[in-house]
Amino acid sequence: MFRASHFGGLCFSNTGSFRQRVISTARYGELGMSLNSEWFAKYLQAAATACWSHANLTSCQALGNMCVMNMNSYDSATFDACRLFHYIFESTAGLSSNVHSIPFWRQNLPWLFYGDQPGLAPQVLSTTHLPTNFSFKGQNQLKFVAASYDIRGNFIKWQTLEGGVLQLCPDTETRLDAAYSFGTTYQQNCEISLSKFLADFPSPIFYDVYLEYTGNDQHHYIWAVPVLNLNLQHNKMFVNQDSSSSKWLLTRRIFLVDAVSGRENDLGSQPRVIRIATQISLSIRLVPNTKNGNIYTPLLSIAYSDIDIKNANSQSVKVSFSVKYEMNQGDAFVQTDIALGVLGGLAVLSSLLKTAGWKRRIGSPMIDLQTVMKFLVYYAGDLANVFFIVTVGTGLYWLIFFKAQKSVSVLLPMPVQEERFVTYVGCAFAMKALQFLHKLISQITIDIFFIDWERPKGKVLKAVEGEGGVRSATVPVSIWRTYFVANEWNEIQTVRKINPLFQVLATLFFLEVVGFKHLALMDSSSSLSRNMSDYIAPYSRILRYAVATAIWLVIGIIQVFFFAAFYERFIEDKIRQFVDLCSMSNVSVFLLSHRCFGYYIHGRSVHGHADTNMEEMNMNLKREAESLCSQRGLVPNTDGQTFQIAVSDQMRQHYDRIHETLTRRNGPARLLTSSASTFEQSIKAYHAMNKFLGSFIDHVHKEMDYFIKDKLLLERVLGMEFMEPMEKSIFYNDEGHSFSSVLYYGNEATLLIFDLLFFCIVDLACQNFVLASFLTYLQQEIFRFIRNTVGQKNLATKTLVDERFLI
Repeated sequence: MFRASHFGGLCFSNTGSFRQRVISTARYGELGMSLNSEWFAKYLQAAATACWSHANLTSCQALGNMCVMNMNSYDSATFDACRLFHYIFESTAGLSSNVHSIPFWRQNLPWLFYGDQPGLAPQVLSTTHLPTNFSFKGQNQLKFVAASYDIRGNFIKWQTLEGGVLQLCPDTETRLDAAYSFGTTYQQNCEISLSKFLADFPSPIFYDVYLEYTGNDQHHYIWAVPVLNLNLQHNKMFVNQDSSSSKWLLTRRIFLVDAVSGRENDLGSQPRVIRIATQISLSIRLVPNTKNGNIYTPLLSIAYSDIDIKNANSQSVKVSFSVKYEMNQGDAFVQTDIALGVLGGLAVLSSLLKTAGWKRRIGSPMIDLQTVMKFLVYYAGDLANVFFIVTVGTGLYWLIFFKAQKSVSVLLPMPVQEERFVTYVGCAFAMKALQFLHKLISQITIDIFFIDWERPKGKVLKAVEGEGGVRSATVPVSIWRTYFVANEWNEIQTVRKINPLFQVLATLFFLEVVGFKHLALMDSSSSLSRNMSDYIAPYSRILRYAVATAIWLVIGIIQVFFFAAFYERFIEDKIRQFVDLCSMSNVSVFLLSHRCFGYYIHGRSVHGHADTNMEEMNMNLKREAESLCSQRGLVPNTDGQTFQIAVSDQMRQHYDRIHETLTRRNGPARLLTSSASTFEQSIKAYHAMNKFLGSFIDHVHKEMDYFIKDKLLLERVLGMEFMEPMEKSIFYNDEGHSFSSVLYYGNEATLLIFDLLFFCIVDLACQNFVLASFLTYLQQEIFRFIRNTVGQKNLATKTLVDERFLI
């Protein structure tokens, strides 16, 4: 006689059944609840007993499925599906052999776990690479296959994952299969109603995933793909959500939708809870220093959501499927840090030299707070160039080496790894903006005066008011020439070597119309055109930056080269034309960008007078063309008209005394409403400044004299002067028209890079080249307006030229 037990429609001897009380509850950790599952209550103990007592293969598969439905969670205090599976696994350790020499796969048992030893996950994922190579060219599809089982443990079939087997979001087959194109970062998101899940997945299908590859002997093999189930609990702890991979517990089997375990009383009723794989991610890691496209074992990460069903028709769930490629970026980070360190050190030296040059130009040997602030501003500008060079170099490296490689050796940084790069770009923009604003403020606060060399031509009879008589007076000198020169100076303040609108439109044309933006996609293709019916990979921020900077710089450099080689030579050179205009107008420009440093444009006419009629003007030009008169240069028999000047402290003090009277009023635009005495004082100050500067140029003031010399090569390279103007001022010959440094024209590199960084920052923030182009042109126009408006007011204030004549 023997006693029998009845489970799931089967009879078992009590000697072959479990003495422990089997727990038939399904746990839903996300909802913080457990419910008595009708499926578990009906079939769990029967499947476990048949598997243990009779080694029934189908029952063992069914038991494994129930463990997977419970998220492979293990609790030593609870005798549930996974505890039963582990009990049988451990009990048969010496009775059955391993499958394919895999210690975690026992005969007649499904392979569910990789073991629970600490540190096992890193060994599985990073110790052995697949014995095959992958390439971007030719046949580059990853062929994933899966062994599928139904909920009762019956084997269904071997099937490829192509066609969207694991992708819940509907799409065309071409786009779905793009997920397995090697090197293509894949991202798919959608929102699906619960009613569709209930209709499409009445019973879960379970998958054991493998990667099929061809060995060196041309035979086909499969490689098991481990699973990281983020919902797995080990002794009530979510170990797979830990940042340390050494604590992970890898599994093998997955399902997409479970609408069975959530049924409480009747398997034919609607489930109370449904469990859905809302996030599936396939990670593929490149072996470090590989040259042949070797990869480690892929990792399939999966996260389930437990949905408490209230109204299936109105409830919906967001699901996603992604494939990401990664490699160890440690070496790249180290090389970037080394480049930043070396170039940053050079930036410190450059900033110190600039600060020393600035101290000499302001005539102050003291190191004070202003000196420290100036150093920081210079350092910000130099460091911005360092970050810009490093980021452009890094971006072009990834663009060229990733897109051009055949045998894969590098993979793009992941979005998380791009954060450091984006931070560098942000730092470059912030510091370049500081440098730009510093230059802008310096330009709109310069001291400038137009020296009129014209002298009166004889005398005229003039009525004396109140006396009823006449007396002789000198012929007044026309102010129109000075107004004309001032107006031309005002117009060239924002002249650039490039056309900003063309720069923006040309960049946008190549990116959007020609299709260079497609080079920034995170896939292996280098094509500039894409079929809209194909899958379009997400953009890499590093590649977008690289493509945008490359196109912007190429167009900018071409514009500058064309401007210098063709436009200025054959059409119009506004800077040289301004110097010529000064000579024809008999007006010189005295300009101080620093307290004791500035520029001088010698515009004294070689003909003595410029206020003349058309006939005499043409005759003067003809004599000059035929070399029948002296040359225009400040030094006799030379053509040198432009100079860098380092003025003595005494000369600057004398200049300031007159300048204080000249600028006492708030600009000359209100002359008509000012008092007569103030007007007369301003006129006297103007004539006094004109006379003083003219006499200074003519060497009248021996105590404030100057001499002319050439700059040393090292002085030109370092951008500073070695000699201090102690007793005499120094005029340095300047054939390069460096006075343009107080204009937009002489700061094209800074403006070009600032506009480029602004363009890239906007694009990195919104990934929209059209919006970036619009905002970039808008900021160009805003700053150009500010530069023109404030610069015009400064010009009117410093030169006593009525602002109404600056048009």
